[in-house]
Amino acid sequence: MSEQTAYSVGMEEEYFVFDRRTRKAVGKLDAKFLADAKKALGDRVMTEMLQSQIEVVTPVCTSMAQARAYLAEYRTTLATAAARRKLGIAACGSFPLAFLSEQTLTPAARYDKILDDLQMIAMRNMLCGMHVHVGVPDVSTRINLIMRLTPYLPLLLALSSSSPFWQGNATGLHAYRLAAYDELPRTGLPELFRTNEEYREYITALAAANIIPDESYIWWAVRPSKNYPTVELRVADSVTRLDDAIAIAALFRCLVRGLDRNREVNAGFDRVARAITAENKWRAQRHGIEATFVEPMRRAPITAKDWLEETFAFVREDAAALQCEREIAHLHRIISVGTSADAQIAAFEKARKKGKGLTALKPVVDWLAQETANV
Repeated sequence: MSEQTAYSVGMEEEYFVFDRRTRKAVGKLDAKFLADAKKALGDRVMTEMLQSQIEVVTPVCTSMAQARAYLAEYRTTLATAAARRKLGIAACGSFPLAFLSEQTLTPAARYDKILDDLQMIAMRNMLCGMHVHVGVPDVSTRINLIMRLTPYLPLLLALSSSSPFWQGNATGLHAYRLAAYDELPRTGLPELFRTNEEYREYITALAAANIIPDESYIWWAVRPSKNYPTVELRVADSVTRLDDAIAIAALFRCLVRGLDRNREVNAGFDRVARAITAENKWRAQRHGIEATFVEPMRRAPITAKDWLEETFAFVREDAAALQCEREIAHLHRIISVGTSADAQIAAFEKARKKGKGLTALKPVVDWLAQETANV
């Protein structure tokens, strides 16, 4: 089995659908837009829990270039189909002009069950993420890998931050999405399980009590996939710029391989390191790439830039083996020019000098639409 096959990659992106005239997220998904999208993309596009959202899924890919080509096609196709209906799509963690009172649940048995269980919290899931699957065929190693991947989650979140606005308000955060998402049960950092047996004991106990039907209701920031032999990254906001998205996915892929080949790295991840990682997660939510973190294993302060450089050094061999060197090098640009959240905040501040209230958010929506389709 080749390196690319062993650590294959698949990506899921969630987008908001909005009205181009008002710039507000739609309350109900346009049936003709959805029909056009499904005609063009088939089962690679699907609805999400709320009708203001739509999701695309790549096939299993053996290279980041292949994943990028699929996502470029999906974004272009959806943006074109949306424009025909006077709509737009936007890749971001939270949408500046989406409002809870205007949301409609997508009809589906799974969503009905989630709504019945979570009540109002379910309707607050007005959030979009990017999920990255990396193939790990050996089921016995996945949970241990997840434990050792956990320290890197705040760095990956900071790089992907794209959710500074919520219901027409500036939140003061760069990645507000997880502040809302973490209201749900079984979210946030993974529990401190070291073996697959411990994880299965946990799932069995919850299922036996009829709390969850299966492990697909575990929504941790990184988790083992129920349906695929993969480790799934879920911490990232939906990433506005496609090159940023591919770079972050490539880094995660390299980390999976790097930690799989060197199983001593982060093997001592303990309760203290997990508590530090929880604080780092908050720092990423609040400040994005401008945050100062605490390196969980050494307990030393570190900037996002320096942490990324250390991570590059660790995965150098893996980037070469997976032919991801060009993709992860793009992360230097994110550190240099900023994330989607930085650009959104800048666009808002500029517009606020000319207009007040929700009017100042319309240029933010326009920027999101333009960059989402700029592939």
